Amino acid sequence: MACRAMKNMGLTRLRIVNGCDRFHPESLKFAVAARDLLESAQLFPDLLSAIEDCTLTVGTTRRHGKYRQEILSPPEVAGRFRELVTFDCRAALVFGREDNGLTTEELSLCRWHATIPTSHEYGSLNLAQSVLLFCYELGKAAETAGGGRPLELATSCEMEALFAHLDGTLNKIGFLNDQNPAHIMRSLRRIFFRANLDNREVTVLRGMLTQIDWASSAFDGRKRS
Repeated sequence: MACRAMKNMGLTRLRIVNGCDRFHPESLKFAVAARDLLESAQLFPDLLSAIEDCTLTVGTTRRHGKYRQEILSPPEVAGRFRELVTFDCRAALVFGREDNGLTTEELSLCRWHATIPTSHEYGSLNLAQSVLLFCYELGKAAETAGGGRPLELATSCEMEALFAHLDGTLNKIGFLNDQNPAHIMRSLRRIFFRANLDNREVTVLRGMLTQIDWASSAFDGRKRS
């Protein structure tokens, strides 16, 4: 049914992460005339490998919380895509499981977060409905697209390499809490994602971290009074 929603709105590239049997008779039956999208879908073992070549990634969620802030609406996502996506830029909408969506860790891999405003009495949408609404807004935005600005934002792979380097350096100098290092790292992810770094800026930051690594090579991890 998600394939039908995609094809209705002109989207054709489907990536499935650790999914069930896409050739199950029920899957093919509900895909109807969009079964070609299902059959040609790319399969990945985890989300990181599925989006590592993407520049813009939007993780969808129904829940709000400490690590689920700055949440965009579908029209806002479409507007940002219209503004930033260029011909050679690969963007991805990331949808979670039908029953409980994306985990906090999976959302942290995405540059932006988005949700569909719904009634407080019953806010749950099924996966295909969510896909359809986001694809519809993207289709509307494409009709008025101005070609996008020539920004060469860093890919997910480049950003994850930066975060891994940052995590290692901050652990080395004792900045991160040993008991919960992910807490600060999630905040730093949001800061750097908001900055819309290009690959040159990522290189500069990693060069800075390398210098910190060298300068702190004799540091024993204890703060001085």
